Amino acid sequence: MKITVSVIKADIGGFVGHSSTHPEVVAKVKEYAEAGCEKGLLLDASVITCGDDIAIVMTHTKGKDNEEVHKLAWDAFVAGTEVAKKLKLYGAGQDLLADAFSGNVKGMGPGVAEMEFEERKSEPIIVFFADKTSPSAWNLPLYEMFADPMNTAGLVIDPSMHDGFSFEVMDVYSGKVVKLETPRELYDLLVFIGATSRYVVRAVYRNRDGEIAAAASTQKLSLMAGRYVGKDDPVLIVRAQSGFPAVGEVLEPFARPWLVEGWMRGSHTGPLMPVSFKEAKPTRFDGPPRVIAAGYQICEGKLIGPNDLFDDPAFDDARNRCAILANQLRRQGIFEPHRLPPEEMEYTTLPKVLEKLKDRFVDVGEPEAKAPGSGEGEIAE
Repeated sequence: MKITVSVIKADIGGFVGHSSTHPEVVAKVKEYAEAGCEKGLLLDASVITCGDDIAIVMTHTKGKDNEEVHKLAWDAFVAGTEVAKKLKLYGAGQDLLADAFSGNVKGMGPGVAEMEFEERKSEPIIVFFADKTSPSAWNLPLYEMFADPMNTAGLVIDPSMHDGFSFEVMDVYSGKVVKLETPRELYDLLVFIGATSRYVVRAVYRNRDGEIAAAASTQKLSLMAGRYVGKDDPVLIVRAQSGFPAVGEVLEPFARPWLVEGWMRGSHTGPLMPVSFKEAKPTRFDGPPRVIAAGYQICEGKLIGPNDLFDDPAFDDARNRCAILANQLRRQGIFEPHRLPPEEMEYTTLPKVLEKLKDRFVDVGEPEAKAPGSGEGEIAE
């Protein structure tokens, strides 16, 4: 059976501050998701949380970007926002950037990851859900899952994976995408996805038949709103087993922490910590950034799960290393590289400070330096 998996998330109010979600808000969102199943719009739905964000995992037969499915999620988040406002929760409705629904939620604030496929004999998927970080947080683990044989033995051992995978990479500033095939174009791929402030992996496909393997949310709230309104807190769907990386290979990148942008006020670098559902409550300096892994078996379109895949002592070392990295980075305080560079701060209060002090900057006759991205210093052909 050909089904669509849609994961739509939003931050509609934090309890307390930005640390968690309130049970009454989650219950209201679940109410709408369950109603969608009862009315036959959805085959099934599951509501999960990470930090102050809520995601609705939905299965249906309507295809990607379906107006009815997206409106259900929008209505659920609007209703949840009303509960958040009554409870005076912090940032109530902050991800709902539009006044009314229009077609689908893309460009309206909520993050979206969707994929459509023919359900296999056994269809395991993993939904990763992160808080206090940006869509580029998935670049490194997706590379390791689908292109690094040191992480994914199946790329070498499994004949069904031996042809590799192609990555669809998006320039978040221009909205343009490029598809790059691995292993043939691996180095070209890394040129882009290593530049995490601009390029994000949008989807991954199996080379031998073009089958969808992974889909990620790519929405950047600051670019939509023109100001800082919270970090993007992305979601990612990954299919596993039988021609795709095994569940253990999909999870393996998270066994060693790496640094992502986000954390406090969306303006700092921090380690991405893999945690169980119950530990997905970032509090220290509103962090460090967290990620959960919700495992599902799909059976006739029904979601069997979620299984809390990071609730495993094998990830304790990664969590401990994250704590050590967090200590080291916090020692930098407001100084880079803990604080993001100026080009990543343009949607915070930094422009207001510069505007206030612009008349106090004086020319001392030194040669003018070119700003990053101005074109100076580019590699000659």
